[in-house]
Amino acid sequence: MTKYWLMKSEPDVYSIDTLESEGKTHWEGVRNYQARNFMRDEMSIGDQVLFYHSNTKPPGVVGLAEVCSEPYPDFTAWDKKSPYFDPKTDPESPRWMMVDVAYKETFKRLVTLDELKEHPDLEEMLVIRRGMRLSVQPVDKDHFDTVLRLGKQ
Repeated sequence: MTKYWLMKSEPDVYSIDTLESEGKTHWEGVRNYQARNFMRDEMSIGDQVLFYHSNTKPPGVVGLAEVCSEPYPDFTAWDKKSPYFDPKTDPESPRWMMVDVAYKETFKRLVTLDELKEHPDLEEMLVIRRGMRLSVQPVDKDHFDTVLRLGKQ
């Protein structure tokens, strides 16, 4: 059964345009246990992803991606040159996981965080909750469909 997600990336680190040009990427560097657990335990090939640009003005959903691999160990955790290096993990007992995501489309327009907050059908969406900083979070299908409609307007 298809699940729906929102995945955040800072556009100066990795943008929807970069994903479009590369076609797909591994979603590395997640260093929050709850976000890791979503990827490790719940994501499957074919799951749909709202691609969200964070830490920019204005932040918001810019397009769609799709999970295109099963979860696997995040090898950047073992690379001492990587900004995601974690000395407390190793290949024998990986602590961090990642999935690959493939580009699907860029929305006709940005669906801003403010617009998400103001939309009456999205009041339970996790991304609009105060203090919600997870870079990977589940999205209800109804919320996904609403954001998709807004992005295609």
